Amino acid sequence: MKSLTPLLCLFLAYVAGTYAHVTGDPQAAASKQIKDWQNQYNQYIFKTLANRTSGCTTDKLQFRREWQVIIREDTLFRGSLRPKQRIDYTDAVQCLQKKSNLISNLRVPGARTRFDDVIATHIFQSPYIHFSGIFLHWHRYYTYIYDRLLRTECGYTGPQPYWDWTLSYKDPRESKIFDGSVDSMGSNGVYIPGRNGTFTTAFGRNRTIPAATGGGCVTSGPFLNYTVNLGPANYEPRVGSGNGLDYNPRCLSRDVSLEFANNTKSTDVVALISTNPTLEAFSDFFETRNGLHASGHFTIGGDPGNDGYVSAGDPIFYLHHGQVDRMWTIWQALDPNTRFGTVFGTSTAFNSESLRFQQCTCTVHLEIGCADEV
Repeated sequence: MKSLTPLLCLFLAYVAGTYAHVTGDPQAAASKQIKDWQNQYNQYIFKTLANRTSGCTTDKLQFRREWQVIIREDTLFRGSLRPKQRIDYTDAVQCLQKKSNLISNLRVPGARTRFDDVIATHIFQSPYIHFSGIFLHWHRYYTYIYDRLLRTECGYTGPQPYWDWTLSYKDPRESKIFDGSVDSMGSNGVYIPGRNGTFTTAFGRNRTIPAATGGGCVTSGPFLNYTVNLGPANYEPRVGSGNGLDYNPRCLSRDVSLEFANNTKSTDVVALISTNPTLEAFSDFFETRNGLHASGHFTIGGDPGNDGYVSAGDPIFYLHHGQVDRMWTIWQALDPNTRFGTVFGTSTAFNSESLRFQQCTCTVHLEIGCADEV
């Protein structure tokens, strides 16, 4: 069992890129506001750690970098991963996808790789970590553990990247995330015309995700030959027990949605951060039906991207949640004395348990196979 409280020592300095600003453009103004907030957070972290000599010190800072921004070479903190760093990162992900699973097949019959171990952990915990008081806390810990796996088991030494949706909301297919090049996160899926939408049942909230610009297997990039082994859990065709844990090998498919991408603009981010003064309001706003969290997932789409339980099976998931965590980090830094260390609600979807948190701690278990050593 692991307490999330120690993560208060996991200060993450996010490096933002340089954006062009056009007078009178609301998106440009919102982008500038986000950058200013980001700088405020980084200044707070450096000031907080300046005189520390043990524990959380500046030499232990992790810098997360945006995947796709291109900025000047003379900038002190370059805001994006270089092409080689991107390839190093996807090589490490592919390493996890080739290593044998550690979770028992009695527990997860479909697991074949360490990457499957990570996915299964998200499946196990999904009823507790969405629409609940630990949505943000748990996913912060989860992405941290994932980063640790890439480093300790696959030799990755670069920054953990995030996907700034606001840079690609007009058409993600044209971004370095989805362009299918060797240093991307892979392409969109091949376009399949005449499809119906995907009917999903995650968390008891039935909805149909409209068919978008792809729908088939990815066509290029580092995950062209990646086999998705687990799922679906929340749409058909399910296999075996239907809980997403049985063996179901298939390609990675995507269905990039311009409709959902349009919900991830800079103005949407500013609305999230500036209009929700409590953690409960902030978290609830984040998880609204067409909010930034859901829209990021449904922008990726496809299988397993549209599955609320198995979506961690698409490697872009971790860049998306890096950005989710960045938004929470920026929000926390606007009132650090109040907002760091805060929890609310329960550890059940829609906070249905009667037991409420009485103090700023929460405990979870990650069955990744090495979490108890971290």
